[in-house]
Amino acid sequence: MKEDEMLKIVVPASTANVGPGFDSLGLAVSRYLVLEVRQANEWKFTARSEEVQSIPTGTDNLIFRVADEVARTHGRTLPSCAVDVYSDIPFTRGLGSSAAAVVAGIELANELAKLSLTMEEKARLASCFEGHPDNVGASLYGGLVIGCHREEETTIIHVPNIELDLVAVIPNYELETKKARRVLPVSFSKEQAVEASAVSNVLVAALLTKNWRLAGKMMDKDVFHQPYRAPLIPELAHVQALAKEYGAFGAALSGAGPTVLCFAEQGRGEWLKEKLTPHFPHCAVECLTVEPIGSRVYKMALEA
Repeated sequence: MKEDEMLKIVVPASTANVGPGFDSLGLAVSRYLVLEVRQANEWKFTARSEEVQSIPTGTDNLIFRVADEVARTHGRTLPSCAVDVYSDIPFTRGLGSSAAAVVAGIELANELAKLSLTMEEKARLASCFEGHPDNVGASLYGGLVIGCHREEETTIIHVPNIELDLVAVIPNYELETKKARRVLPVSFSKEQAVEASAVSNVLVAALLTKNWRLAGKMMDKDVFHQPYRAPLIPELAHVQALAKEYGAFGAALSGAGPTVLCFAEQGRGEWLKEKLTPHFPHCAVECLTVEPIGSRVYKMALEA
């Protein structure tokens, strides 16, 4: 990056699991983390929107830590930069705020250190940072991703066009992913594992064939995580029941929660939002769309 240039990095939010697709299914959604990056004498991150007011302002910032590690792994050193940070992705609500930061850090290192990383390399790095490919994959690629992260490699299938309306019921409390993971069982019996994976397989097939009603049914059949997390999120059962009553084909926790995402056919989202809003006065109820485009980087000339 030249002294008279600014980088603009845009990363969409994400929802993971989609019910039974635990740690493997992700959708990019229409909220965004945006970085505006200029060369400077030292690293400084400045929050420019309410959602990121609490972020670290120096080299302890997650975005820098990821970027620095990626650069050092490739034998490079990053030039110091001033970074303005904008975001409308709520923290610890199940919409992939940390995954977006990881992807932003990788994109930042790729540009500043001129690494020329492929999408596959970015996905592998991001999945290693996060431990699973669903959120980071969606933020990188956009649309729907189906991923498998193993010690030796990361594989992601990308489906860019998924025609859905989404309505998010976002509680006003936070739920850390670590806490939400602690309530999960450490093992499943063979019979439970077969059932859980079969439900997930049918969900993927239903999404790809646009069999929305079957997709919604499979969301309800999840045995991987939602039954164990439901006591932490009192809104879940209420949203699931009301969403179906008002014509949504399904509802599921977004990631580890507490956001609950309702899935409706295109054109039904605003109506569903209007119906749900009065039932959840202590939550934000918002329409989202599936974001078909993943992370992107723009180089812009600074005004003299």
